[in-house]
Parts: sequence; C-alpha cells; structure tokens
Amino acid sequence: MADSGPASADYLKMDVAALNAFLRDAFPHSTDGTRGTVVIAEPGHVRMQLQSNDGHLRPGGIVSGPTQMALTDSAAYALVLSHIGPVAMAVTSSLNYQFLRPCRPGLVTADARLLRLGRRSVVADLRLWTEDEMRPVGQASVTYMLP
Repeated sequence: MADSGPASADYLKMDVAALNAFLRDAFPHSTDGTRGTVVIAEPGHVRMQLQSNDGHLRPGGIVSGPTQMALTDSAAYALVLSHIGPVAMAVTSSLNYQFLRPCRPGLVTADARLLRLGRRSVVADLRLWTEDEMRPVGQASVTYMLP
C-alpha cells in the first residue's frame, strides 16, 4: 500500500496489515500481547487495542501508567506511519498524558486523531478508554518529529 508520493492527511500509505507487520518487525523483542494491535487505520485516525494482563497492572489492580503511555505512543507512531509510510526513524518529540480515571483491566483502546501533518512534525490527539468510549481513562497530545 505504501507509495512514494508526498504525505497527506487525506490518504494512507500503510493500512492495518502493513502497520501491524511493520510494528512486529521493528520491535522483534515484543509480542503481540505486549505492544497492542492496530485495528483501524483510516485517513486522520488510527485505533489500537491492547488486552491487558497481570503484567500490565499496578498495585490496586488497575492498568499502570507506563502501560497506558506505551499504548498511547504506539498508537501515535502507527498514525504517523499510516500517513508517511514505513519510516522507522520518526521519533516522539513530546508526549503529554492526562490520567482522567482509573484504567480497569481488560481491553484498552487508543484512538489517535491527526491534528497536524507537517513536513517535519506531526501532532496527534489521543484518547484511551476501556468499557465506554465516552468515558476516556486518559488523553494525550503527542508530537512526532520526522527525519
């Protein structure tokens, strides 16, 4: 699906299958259960999901902050790649995460929405949720720098 044309918020250069394959190959020491899975990729939007397990929990039985932020960053990375293609060296420049409510164990979903796609940087808004999309457990603003 990747093409050589300029990046655009109006079309994708990588679809769900290409994104999951890239993430699997780029992070060979992680497993599907630890890095999350891209389930939706469309212009301006990527959704990733992670089935939390005991290794993702903190004392008190809720999904840990590092797990939430890792899924946030992964979803932002997938959003960037979906629009620019398989560019491994796109890197996180800023990640500001707000914890809104406890993240209960189970399926954690991250919705990444494109706010700005520039030549050197990409800005995204992310929402994490568990049972109810209208009750997010976290919100982030993430900026990626492009090589």
